[in-house]
Amino acid sequence: MSARLIDGKALAQEFRAELRIRVDRLRDAGIAPGLAVVIVGDDAASHVYVRNKSLACREIGMHSEVHALASGTTQAELVSFVRRLNDNPAIHGVLVQMPLPAGLDGRAVIEAIAPEKDVDGFHYQNVGALVAGEPAFYPCTPWGVMKLLEHEGVPLEGAHAVVVGRSTIVGKPMALMLINASATVTVCHSRTRDLAAITRQGDVLVAAVGRPGIIRGDMVKPGAVVIDVGINRLPDGRLAGDVDFESVARVASRLTPVPGGVGPMTIAMLLVNAVRSAERVAGLAAHGETRIA
Repeated sequence: MSARLIDGKALAQEFRAELRIRVDRLRDAGIAPGLAVVIVGDDAASHVYVRNKSLACREIGMHSEVHALASGTTQAELVSFVRRLNDNPAIHGVLVQMPLPAGLDGRAVIEAIAPEKDVDGFHYQNVGALVAGEPAFYPCTPWGVMKLLEHEGVPLEGAHAVVVGRSTIVGKPMALMLINASATVTVCHSRTRDLAAITRQGDVLVAAVGRPGIIRGDMVKPGAVVIDVGINRLPDGRLAGDVDFESVARVASRLTPVPGGVGPMTIAMLLVNAVRSAERVAGLAAHGETRIA
């Protein structure tokens, strides 16, 4: 068996094409959707991520602002800055790039973001809505995974989904989204005994650990759909996922590559959340799109 690759880059481009239409409709209504990204300090990887988000905004015609604050910014200064963005009617989405420098409380900063502008989906109000299965801004990476599975026509109702990883950014919200889709979900983590015995039960297997190659072919149920969320930088500079691609590709029916799988969908769903926020302000229904809920 040779797994068919799930092309997240292509699907993300389809989403962006639809979002351009929605942005144009907003501009016709007199609203220019805007995203503000706040980055504190000089973390090189964070600056790359922020630049990619800004470029994506520009591609769909959305206004974006990047606010780079010094590494010595205090907690009070950062929270005050975020609250000013909350009050700015030209800004419909606020994102604070993580991780923050040592000494700053990331959770307190997230809670300072207005829930209706929390396009990352990390505010407790949005997390609570996800737990309850209600509409909200959902975390972008697991929501992007759900859209990939939907695009592939993967049946989730009654399926056994195994999520490896329990982070608040991916693992836990991923499990909740799969539960809301009526899958039976098992969450594995660093304390799980006999990990391979559990991952081999998954009709859908999501790897979100941050350890290159932790999922091997002998850990995968034949014919399973495998989603690799991991993005790891190897010593030689190459990117690798949490899945050992060659061995898993011989067992799985479908598999996301790294790069080009989940990553592009993460940014696409961030754009979706920001545009939806602007549409709420404009009183416009998100009609006309064929793929984006």
